[in-house]
Amino acid sequence: MEIMGIDIGGSGIKGAIVNTDTGEFTTPRFRLPTPIPAKPSPVAEVTSEITHHFDWHGVTGIGFPAVIHSGVVFSAANIHKKWIGTDAAALFTEHTGGSVLVINDADAAGLAEMTFGAGSGRKGVVLIVTIGTGLGSSLFLKGDLVPNTELGHLEIDGKDAEWRASDAARQRENLSWQKWGGNLNVFLNTLERLFWPDLIIVGGGVSKQFDKFAPYINLRTEIVQAKLLNDAGIIGAALAAKVLTNKEVISEE
Repeated sequence: MEIMGIDIGGSGIKGAIVNTDTGEFTTPRFRLPTPIPAKPSPVAEVTSEITHHFDWHGVTGIGFPAVIHSGVVFSAANIHKKWIGTDAAALFTEHTGGSVLVINDADAAGLAEMTFGAGSGRKGVVLIVTIGTGLGSSLFLKGDLVPNTELGHLEIDGKDAEWRASDAARQRENLSWQKWGGNLNVFLNTLERLFWPDLIIVGGGVSKQFDKFAPYINLRTEIVQAKLLNDAGIIGAALAAKVLTNKEVISEE
């Protein structure tokens, strides 16, 4: 089955058509910059440009950097505040002209990794941490998603964890891999003490550099690099949208 997957990030919006039976792209990935400021209408217009690039008129899944309940946005840490309260599913449906399901972006990445990636077959407590402009998280228990965890906003030493441990923080402060890896280690140790996971998977754009910071991570928990890397959000968004092909109604409440 082919479904369009789109991943909306702080710096870029990217999409591809996905074979949801294999997790493979059936088209090259297409990326456009995220509008600045990233208000609802401009972001929806860019999303529409991506679907039109593929001449796509079918079901689309969209990973979005916020808490999502039944298609409505409830937070806006790395997106414009005007998104709060917006029915994103309805807005994207209006602009793309097809059925759209919206899911938290880290939850989308987690679904992909649990289905086709590093978490495939793991049935304990699995925590996926996506590292990019922000810090995303998705939590799975016995293969089932616990949605909208948003653990990157845990307060550590008086600040959101992502202020020190996101890739944006590394670049903003021009930190060495050792220094930044130490900051990430503090965050991951905090998660370990709270959730005692069986596996932590590190994804997002910076996961391509896993070998550069992994030596500075010291955990009891097994920690691995995501297999799908920065494509996981697109794949997982498409996977989540499969329910629309059966005309089902999804709710993450």
